[in-house]
Amino acid sequence: MIVTKLKHYLLFVAFFAAAAQARTADPAKTAKAKVRILVLCTGNSARSQMGEGFLRSFDSRLEVHSAGTHPAPQVNPYAIQVMKEAGIDISTHKPKKVDGFLGQSFDYVITVCGDADKTCPNFRGKVGTRVHIGFPDPAKAEGTDAEKLAVFRRVRDDIRKRMRQYYEQTIRKSLEAPQTAGIGQQTR
Repeated sequence: MIVTKLKHYLLFVAFFAAAAQARTADPAKTAKAKVRILVLCTGNSARSQMGEGFLRSFDSRLEVHSAGTHPAPQVNPYAIQVMKEAGIDISTHKPKKVDGFLGQSFDYVITVCGDADKTCPNFRGKVGTRVHIGFPDPAKAEGTDAEKLAVFRRVRDDIRKRMRQYYEQTIRKSLEAPQTAGIGQQTR
């Protein structure tokens, strides 16, 4: 009887020791790796910047970058304004050249304009899935400031909708099952 009580006591102590260790485990060692995404456009001044901003806002487990094949000198002020209206600040973003990312690995490379899709360079790093989700270029809008803003808002809303849809249908699933995340897929 004493031996049985001792066994129960030792099991009890071992259970609570394991539970305490699990509660104090280093979150950095137990956290899932982030999903890396590159949003690619020609100028990296509007569409890709908005796509980056929205994807970052959807999930903190996403490490999102954007770049351009021929980057503009600055982010388009209309893009900054309409994203601010949506509650996302991209005012500190800077256009970046895709060449700086070619040696890196990404789970997803998303092209958002036809030119970037056609001229998407070969990455030296591993790319899990390359997908094209095209949008019209709001920077080509003509007219008054109000008319240009209306075009930027329409494109912004479309980017939000379609990036959210892609996140929900594909990217989020890869976070739940990272071992099967789009290896070697290309979607157009």
